[in-house]
Amino acid sequence: MAKLKETSETPAAVLELVAALPNLPGVYRYFDDSDQVLYVGKARDLKKRVSSYFQKNLSSPRIAMMVAKIARLETTVTRSEAEALILENNLIKALKPRYNILFRDDKSYPYLKITNEKTPRMTYFRGGIDKKHQYFGPFPSAWAVKESMQLLQKIFLLRSCEDSVFANRTRPCLLHQIQRCSAPCVDFISDQDYQADVENASNFLRGRQTEVQAKLEQKMLGFAQNLEFEKAAIVRNQMSALSKVLHQQSMELAGDADIDIIAVVVDGGRACVNLAMVRGGRHLGDRSYFPTHLELAQNVVHDAIEVEVITAFIAQHYIDQFIPAQLILNVEIDAPELLLALMEQCGHRIHLSFQPQEQKRAWLVMAVKGARLALARALSEQGAQQIRTKALIDALEMDVQDIDQFRIECFDISHTQGEATQASCVVFHHHAMQNAEYRRFNIKDITPGDDYAAMRQVIYRRFEKFAHTQEKSDDFTAIMPDIVLIDGGKGQVEVARQVFEELGLDTSLIVGVAKGEGRKVGLETLVFVDGRASKELGKESAALMLIAQVRDEAHRFAITGMRAKRAKARQKSKLEEIDGVGPKRRQKLLTRFGGIKGVEDASVEDLMAVDGISRTLAEEIYQRLR
Repeated sequence: MAKLKETSETPAAVLELVAALPNLPGVYRYFDDSDQVLYVGKARDLKKRVSSYFQKNLSSPRIAMMVAKIARLETTVTRSEAEALILENNLIKALKPRYNILFRDDKSYPYLKITNEKTPRMTYFRGGIDKKHQYFGPFPSAWAVKESMQLLQKIFLLRSCEDSVFANRTRPCLLHQIQRCSAPCVDFISDQDYQADVENASNFLRGRQTEVQAKLEQKMLGFAQNLEFEKAAIVRNQMSALSKVLHQQSMELAGDADIDIIAVVVDGGRACVNLAMVRGGRHLGDRSYFPTHLELAQNVVHDAIEVEVITAFIAQHYIDQFIPAQLILNVEIDAPELLLALMEQCGHRIHLSFQPQEQKRAWLVMAVKGARLALARALSEQGAQQIRTKALIDALEMDVQDIDQFRIECFDISHTQGEATQASCVVFHHHAMQNAEYRRFNIKDITPGDDYAAMRQVIYRRFEKFAHTQEKSDDFTAIMPDIVLIDGGKGQVEVARQVFEELGLDTSLIVGVAKGEGRKVGLETLVFVDGRASKELGKESAALMLIAQVRDEAHRFAITGMRAKRAKARQKSKLEEIDGVGPKRRQKLLTRFGGIKGVEDASVEDLMAVDGISRTLAEEIYQRLR
């Protein structure tokens, strides 16, 4: 092994620990002197891999910059390199290290779900899947799921209504009238025939369209031979609708394949990874991802950056997602350990294709084009947002060394005549709104409608921890913004000033946004507490555009939270106010009818069917909820 670098930059304890590492697979983590994680990596041989960072001649300035900050390291030994890779990417997602390329942990992908019950229903689903029901997907967007549901309604006439609605129907709904449902709720179709339609729909989603067509044709001929011409006509219409769909998608079909197409494009210091999904031979659309910390890899040659980005994407994205049997990439990668880890996770072989032919090639070309367009749009938006950020910094006469790190936190209060008071905090950072850092605060123990008391409470709760620790960390409450934006005039700003003085914080960070005459956009006034005169920026000001964007987002976020809180409280109170309906009976009612709306729509007889509900109590509930 090469000699370790002995300099004052690396603590002796770190070098001693490196020298004592085992020659086993595992994961290593580097930390700086404030105990913030710098980098997470995996190794086939921990001792050889970690030691390579502490040689006299390092491979790049980026690595040298990181090594100079290392104050301590931690390692975890694993049973295999594949296991190390899985642990590495779980830690990257959880810790978000400064020197790893990171992909934002997006919402879970949506699925189309067909329930496993006597009369199955299809529904949009997002969340953890189980083996009880059938799930098809994942789909790249909610729109793709809903489009597929419309196809199934048109061809196979499956129900999509809630169970509470289905159980209480006495006549067909509008969907049956427009030939989008076979009305199993009122027995317009037998259980056997409905189950056959469910099976055909499942096969259609799996790409077995030819098999479905053959079954429908056989079914239609059977009805015709038995002189059941009305039923034969219904099946004929199904076949006609299916034929039209298949004709429209004839250029997309590739058997019953499940394929992901991944294209990466790097330009202007940023990268875009475009993921297109094919399920059951149908192209369902795509989604673009933009990694962060890419600037730390700019010393790497261009092609190597693309390889590094797409490898990081595959590792982080598929660590907890469905993995199809084939991945088509626009960049060649050599990562056998990555494939091994993914195959161990999913239980089937994964084939990488870099030079696909025919239709698959067309899909790849389309994915690359999508990545280029998305990246161009992102760079354009980033440029415009940078101009706005710079304009606001100049307007406020601030001295900011790195405008890319400029951070705004905006606070707003929302309630309905004092009911369900809630405060919001939204974050603008890196020239964009950071949704993952938004916070809501439930306001308690104040006089209803007292906005000043609500503002005092939220400002104190938000900055109390920072005032006490004065240390930077990834914890939201331990980060100090460059501007604390208050949606309000002098009164709200004065309350924020008092809290800041109590906590010993810099009051010059506080900026209020007072609405102008007639509450017209463009007439807002910026209010300060450090002696500066109020300032009107004017309608055409780029700085005001940024202020308005952040302020409006805080208002939207506060209102949606308040409305949800108010609705939940009102739903609960309707049943709580009825004598004789305790927690257990209330839970039984809500479960039986799928929520308060179902209880409101239920008849006295329906209510009596719930265990513990007598006729007298059912009549009382019926009357009180009208």
